[in-house]
Amino acid sequence: MEALVVRRLGDPTLAAGTEASPFVAASGDHPVPALSSPTAVRVRVAATSLNFATLLQVQGKYQERPQLPFVPGSDYAGVVDAVGPGVRRFRPGDRVCSFPALGSFAEFIVADEDDLFLVPDGIDLVTAGALPAVFGTSHVSLVHRAHLEAGQVILVLGASGGVGTSAVQIAKVCGAIVIAIASGTEKLQYLKSIGADHVIDSREENLLESAKCFLKDRCLKGVDVLYDVVGGKLSQNSLALLNWGAHILVIGFASGDFPVIQTNVVLHKNWTVHGMFWTSYRIHQPQVFNDSLNKILSWLSKGLIKIHISHIYRLSEAHLAFAALKERKAIGKIMIVMVLSPKSRL
Repeated sequence: MEALVVRRLGDPTLAAGTEASPFVAASGDHPVPALSSPTAVRVRVAATSLNFATLLQVQGKYQERPQLPFVPGSDYAGVVDAVGPGVRRFRPGDRVCSFPALGSFAEFIVADEDDLFLVPDGIDLVTAGALPAVFGTSHVSLVHRAHLEAGQVILVLGASGGVGTSAVQIAKVCGAIVIAIASGTEKLQYLKSIGADHVIDSREENLLESAKCFLKDRCLKGVDVLYDVVGGKLSQNSLALLNWGAHILVIGFASGDFPVIQTNVVLHKNWTVHGMFWTSYRIHQPQVFNDSLNKILSWLSKGLIKIHISHIYRLSEAHLAFAALKERKAIGKIMIVMVLSPKSRL
């Protein structure tokens, strides 16, 4: 089968087969994974999502470093190809999605049946493959951790990426007032189209003044929830907008810099700082993890949320996908789509 194999850590924007590339040149002879247990399910991958964590993983900059060589890739959707004798929930032909730690940048992947979720009718597999990580992160963060309520104000930093756009939409489902920060007119227009109440270009010198004016015009005291995927100076400055008792959700550090939050201010303002490493919920609170994914799949099927996919690539073009992600060209998600048979109902 075809698979993207990382042979050494390096720059994933370099095409496989070139001397400096971290990837093994595609040959199509990577072994098809066998069913590893009675409850194992082999899935033919239809589409897999590209996340910022995957880019860091190939570079060797992620907090978890898999042993070389490895096949990268996380959330995906596909069609069940084969099942072990102990599998009760799925059968060949079922459409499923999941979020493994590794391995989805391949034609086939094996998962335990407990780690798979049935894709509802009416949702195409490319969309389903884009859902788990970004919407799962935002749903658990906002609903389970910050307990976001109707009428509260949320400030989303880095709002135009996959995680940011999911946070905007989930916040609107919760009835919150959303201030979204991103760069560029096209991204800001898209954020308005999915419900953001106020958008701010991150390139503005006085972007926090824009937020303050919006709050004043709405007779709002400040921000109740800070959703931070950026870190750095923007995160640091945004603290000035927070209300007493606000929640700070630490999602990531796209800027490359870690903000410093002084604990004496946290104490005085009664702030709550939440670290959000979403995949750890699968280990420590699997019921929350599962309920969250089933909820957002339900919301997607009902049209309460939607996924915008701005770039689609084949597996052989993975380096181009990584380049688009690294250069922050995406609005929403970047996807790798496999070649499927007509029966797979992509």
